[in-house]
Amino acid sequence: MRSFVILSLLVGLTAPAFAQEAVAPKFLLELNAAQTSEKGCRVTFLATNELGGDLAKASVEMALFNGTGAIERIVTLDFKGLTEGKTKVLQFELANLDCADLGRVLINDITACEGEGFAGDACLAGLVPSARPDIVFGV
Repeated sequence: MRSFVILSLLVGLTAPAFAQEAVAPKFLLELNAAQTSEKGCRVTFLATNELGGDLAKASVEMALFNGTGAIERIVTLDFKGLTEGKTKVLQFELANLDCADLGRVLINDITACEGEGFAGDACLAGLVPSARPDIVFGV
């Protein structure tokens, strides 16, 4: 009986470690803000690399839609290098774009996902999009 209790305790203590190892790799991308600027619209993203290693380069192609659903333009945003486990704030100036008319941002493709030991589709496979402003954001 005593051996069973000890074995049960050991299994209970190691279960969280096994659960942590099974966590799926993620590339978290949050559209955090869209603010009018002198040039047009400044969009702010939070990017968190939880893919299991450092990214040397990450670029995302996005389609920008106006409030009526028409495509305004397609842009590729360079998120540069992303350290594993660290959240990075990035701002991009979208010239001649009215933030008030930005209704949807579609992640069209991941054009670069480079790092040692990464498959080319790791960023897209692990992509978890979210948004704070009242703008539809995702795939």
